[in-house]
Parts: sequence; structure tokens; C-alpha cells
Amino acid sequence: MITPNEPRKTTFVTGSGRNIGRAIVLEMARRGCNVVVNGSSDQGACEAVAEEARSHGVGAQVAMGDVGQADDVRRISETIFQEFDGVDILVNNAAVRPEKPFLEMTAAEWHSVLDVDLHAAFYTCQAFLPRMIENGWGRVINVASAHGLTASPYKSAYIAAKHGIVGLSKTTALETAEDPITCNAICPGYVLTDIVEKQIPDTMKEYDMSREEVIKNVMLKRQPSKEFATVEQLGGTATFLCSEAGDQITGTTISVDGGWTAL
Repeated sequence: MITPNEPRKTTFVTGSGRNIGRAIVLEMARRGCNVVVNGSSDQGACEAVAEEARSHGVGAQVAMGDVGQADDVRRISETIFQEFDGVDILVNNAAVRPEKPFLEMTAAEWHSVLDVDLHAAFYTCQAFLPRMIENGWGRVINVASAHGLTASPYKSAYIAAKHGIVGLSKTTALETAEDPITCNAICPGYVLTDIVEKQIPDTMKEYDMSREEVIKNVMLKRQPSKEFATVEQLGGTATFLCSEAGDQITGTTISVDGGWTAL
């Protein structure tokens, strides 16, 4: 991805104060990229990720804001351009995932999910693609989900948004294929994040099962490997797409789901 003869590339990862986003930031920093950390509320967590990234000898900036709002993305982009010469690698990772029956969801709740999970990718691509095209190189990585390829009940807005992300990735890839810029969607299955870890004790009580039984028979029921994906594996997948090996991978989905979508 990075060679000694090239200028240092800059990666912007939305929703990167923890979990998958944090892992992608740190793996990009380890590979020699400057990084921009983003969150909408917990600035302390974002600052901590940026400080950890700097330990790899790269530049790291924090750009707080709600990427589901066009005005915030415009302000964030202006902040980034003040320190770095654009964004070479854009990772749209920010997401929310409420669970609610479709017929009970309000219009406001529906739009709040699509703003973060889908519209944000539109705003960020419009903000950063022009400079990628000008520079003749770029990578757009949209973190979708296994739910961008399949469905489950009670996640209608999330699933609609993630299906939209997959479609947006394909169209973006086609419109930038000769620049050369690639755009792909990573589709994780169940990933062991701090949110999932906190759910395990309550699920153990609900089903009167051991930790191992809950993980295998409840949480990972649809994941054939019966193992969580890790945030580090997602970071590795993202950096692979930025390597020379990923030059001709564009407009597609890469599932990191233990075989879930093979069923």
C-alpha cells in the first residue's frame, strides 16, 4: 500500500472512536498512513485512538462531527484539508442499528438510521472523491454488513441502508474505474465488539445458558464457523483493499462472515 518513494497517504475513517473503525485506523497507521479519526460524541475516545496511531510515526487528526449531516461533512472536510492534502482512503464505517418491528418504526427513526448508515457515504464521497480523481489514486471502502446481502426481522432501516451501501459501492466503482479509484463494500457477519461483549451476560440469563452455549447457539446461530469475526480481521481486510493486490478489486462485496451468506 505504501512505498518509500510515495508521499504518505491519508485515511479518513468515520465512526472510528472504537471497535471496527478504531481497528481500521490503527492498522492503516501501522502500514504508514496518516489517519483522521471521527466520532459524533465521545471526543476523548477519538483523541485516544489518534494518540495510539501517532505511536506508529504517522500524523493523526481528530475531526468530530455527525457524518449523517451534510453541513458537518463539509466542515470536517475543510478541517482535514487544512492539515492534509486531501483524503486518499475513505472508509465509511459509522453506523447505528436499532431493532424495532417495521410497523412500529416512526418516520423520524427511519430517517435517523438512513442518515448515518447510507446518506453519510454519499456526503463523504462527494467531499473527497474530487481530490482522489485529481491525484489519480483513491480507495473508497464502505463497511456494509452481511445484512447488506441478506435480511433479518426487526432491522428494516438498517438492512435497507446496508443494501443501499452495496448498490452505492457498485455505482461509485463504475463511475471512477478509469481514474483509477476502487470502491468496495466489506460485509462483516457477527463481530466481537464491546457492544456484543456487553450483550452476552444478559443473553446468558435470558436463555439460561453458558457463555459458550449462548455464543454458539444463539448469537452465532447463522454464522457457520461458530466464531466471531474480529475487529483486527476487518482492519486487515481494509488494508488489503488498499494494496497493489487490490488494484483490480472494485465494485464488489467482500464477506467476512464465517460463511453466513453462503447459506
